[in-house]
Amino acid sequence: MEYNSNKEELIIPEYGRNIQGMIRYARDLPTRAERQRYIEEIVILMMQMHPQNRNLEDYRDKMWKHVFRIAEYNLDVMPPNGEIPRPEDSRKRPEKVPYPAKETKFRHYGHNVQRLIARALQMEEGPKKEGFVQVIGSYMKLAYKTWNREHYVSDDTIIEDLEHLSGGKLKVTEDASLDNLSRGGVIRRPGDRDNRGGDRDRGGRQRSGGGRGGKDNRRGGSNDRQQRRNPRRK
Repeated sequence: MEYNSNKEELIIPEYGRNIQGMIRYARDLPTRAERQRYIEEIVILMMQMHPQNRNLEDYRDKMWKHVFRIAEYNLDVMPPNGEIPRPEDSRKRPEKVPYPAKETKFRHYGHNVQRLIARALQMEEGPKKEGFVQVIGSYMKLAYKTWNREHYVSDDTIIEDLEHLSGGKLKVTEDASLDNLSRGGVIRRPGDRDNRGGDRDRGGRQRSGGGRGGKDNRRGGSNDRQQRRNPRRK
């Protein structure tokens, strides 16, 4: 009995010893035409062994690279793409990802805040820029709460950090709220309908006749109850 540990080492174990033996056998065939035809049949067999990978991009080219690797790159055949794999191709390493080398002053806000601030500095003065600066402040407060759940953060802290990061060029308006992103709400404008019911005028006051528990609603409700108690009464 011969143990596998005493046999020849498998180059790619997922294809098994028989595939490796056939590829090694193809190297010794007398003519190149026979070797080419024999290896093409082996590639088809290898693809049948792993049918779940047929939809992958460049899957057939990958099979040919495995064939040359199993043959120890000592195989006189031509792949369909016309490029013969080389030993150094299997040792290629992916390129390094270029990470930003600039040091962030306030890491808990993240690098995207720096990019937003740089974008805001390029905008023209006006309501659009003021709204964008308010969004940056809201995002900074949300990021601060994410990484500092145990500490309370005030709007004054966020405003000071924003001015420091922008070199004193960006300032949040006094009546701005920085809790819009954390509450998942929206910025209210004059004339918008209040969630609690009723409409508000331009001064922010509740209009009469609207909302839950209004004066007109209470009168109408009492008249309806009296008619239900005395249906004959007009």
